[in-house]
Amino acid sequence: MAKRGPGRPTGSTGRVTPKGATTRGTRPKERVPSGSGRYTPPIPREQKVSPRWVPALMFFFLLSGAAVILLNYLSLLPGAADNRYLLAGLALITGGFATATRYH
Repeated sequence: MAKRGPGRPTGSTGRVTPKGATTRGTRPKERVPSGSGRYTPPIPREQKVSPRWVPALMFFFLLSGAAVILLNYLSLLPGAADNRYLLAGLALITGGFATATRYH
């Protein structure tokens, strides 16, 4: 037995309008995709490909920066172990990370 509420007949199923009908007319509403207002970028025609020198430069910067830091700690660089070598090594590694962001 259906619950009796305000404006609802005793034997009602709960539906107010007939199935498939709309409140504006007798035809069912056509499904038209509505614009969401968000920007959708165009589909690229071809995949972006980085030149071959980009990953080579990236690995060069990363490995040479690590080598400078390692050689500094082993005292194999000219002069005493110095913070300038550490900063140079970190700068090279940072250059490698910056180059990695350009790789596609």
